[in-house]
Amino acid sequence: DAFFTALLLQQASKKDQYWYSDYEAIWSQYSQAIKSLPGFPAPPTLPYTPEQYISWITSINPFLINNYSSTLASYHDSARNFADGIGNPINLGKPFFKPGTTQFDSAFNAITTHYSYSEGGSRFYDKSALYHAQGEYKFTPAFAEITVGSNYRLYAPRSNGTIFIDTNERKITNKEYGFYSGLEKKYFAQKLKINLTCRLDKNDNFKFLFSPAASAVYTFNANHTLRFSFSSAIRNPTLSDQYVYYNVGRATLVGNLNGFDSLVTIPSLISALEHSKDSLKYFTVNPLQPEKVKTFELGYRATLFKNIFLDFGYYYSYYNDFIGYKIGSRVRVTPLQTIIVDSIYRVSANAVDQVTTQGIALGINYYFKKYFSLYGNYSLNKLDRHGSTDPLIPAFNTPENKFNIGLNGRDIDSYFTLLNKLWKKLPSIKIHNYGFSINYKWIQGFLFEGSPQFTGYVTSYDRVDIQINKKVSKISCTFKIGASNVLNNFTYEVYGGPSVGRLAYFSVLYEMKRKQ
Repeated sequence: DAFFTALLLQQASKKDQYWYSDYEAIWSQYSQAIKSLPGFPAPPTLPYTPEQYISWITSINPFLINNYSSTLASYHDSARNFADGIGNPINLGKPFFKPGTTQFDSAFNAITTHYSYSEGGSRFYDKSALYHAQGEYKFTPAFAEITVGSNYRLYAPRSNGTIFIDTNERKITNKEYGFYSGLEKKYFAQKLKINLTCRLDKNDNFKFLFSPAASAVYTFNANHTLRFSFSSAIRNPTLSDQYVYYNVGRATLVGNLNGFDSLVTIPSLISALEHSKDSLKYFTVNPLQPEKVKTFELGYRATLFKNIFLDFGYYYSYYNDFIGYKIGSRVRVTPLQTIIVDSIYRVSANAVDQVTTQGIALGINYYFKKYFSLYGNYSLNKLDRHGSTDPLIPAFNTPENKFNIGLNGRDIDSYFTLLNKLWKKLPSIKIHNYGFSINYKWIQGFLFEGSPQFTGYVTSYDRVDIQINKKVSKISCTFKIGASNVLNNFTYEVYGGPSVGRLAYFSVLYEMKRKQ
């Protein structure tokens, strides 16, 4: 765990409270000067609400950064230089471990080679296993085509407490199984195809769940098809949702099979620490349940003017027990009215209110000059909580808008005559069994909600992918060279993840000829 490794490296030289006290000792010398800067936001007057206090607190940093960034940087450098050293000698701390030094390398190796929890390191122990079996049978009586099937899955996580709650040789197993059946029948000279399915699922920790579905596809002719479907499905909570117990520094990720009560909201905790314990707001998280969704979809596919292909789809889904997570703190209030924060949890949880999503997908392909195609596709995906005040963090993590535009060429067998047209003495170039593709992709920025330290905004980004290939029939080989993100536009798709640039590749595909 890279993040936890960094925390342990920091603590190897000095305890967290000493880092804070050393930094604060210098920073406090500048606090009055900062509050005296012209235009510094004035605090709300008593009596004020927790919301007014939070609004004031959150207005300070933007004001200072926009107006006094160089002053802040100077004060910060002074405080950090003191904290990075020994600091207060009473605490017997060590200077900051700089990468490349013997101290850093020794501490790093010790941390990353010892397991978390049991050995105080940051290494995962994972000997987990998954067993899956599935069987299906189709038979075709005269009146319809019928499918029946079932599946079984056994999860056997084994992390020795480094990821899940399987400490002290406790073994976790989780079984789930399901049965399904489907019927397909055609009407009106096979122009209308009706499909009906149903499914029954069971997980060790949850009740039986039934999910039916139906679809209708009507083919007007070879060029026009209309489809409509209704589906229902369930999503069992993952092993992490059920059993995880992992400290990521700013919070502990916990599964939720039994529920949590008397957790404190983080905004009210911040207000209480600065103001009064009366600001504390408590909430309860019910035991986790499977997520249930029902979806309606309408689609249309057509061929226009013989060389334009169009596919359009719209969906609307509504979720009950939508799975996300909530963040809360376990606190104690002493007889002296002091608030003690025991821990902060990120708890897997279901939405209290109904959540809906809807979207469209549109794809168009235009084929021309025998070998070429111009294409484009667009998708819209939108989550709607309908004004719910439930503090659930949905972690939808999906851009609202994105599109692709591209040009393809396949099995090109022609002549390139542009040079000859410019000057007749120049030759025409034979192009035989070549192909290529050029694609431009744009993705709108979105809020990525992951672990507490990995929640933030992923900015909009775009990229260009390109490849060219040549088929050599004599040796049954296809040679391909290309690059994704060819313009090397460094982007990241997951908040907290790495920036990714160009990836170039070369491949050779050899196809064996079968004996006749």
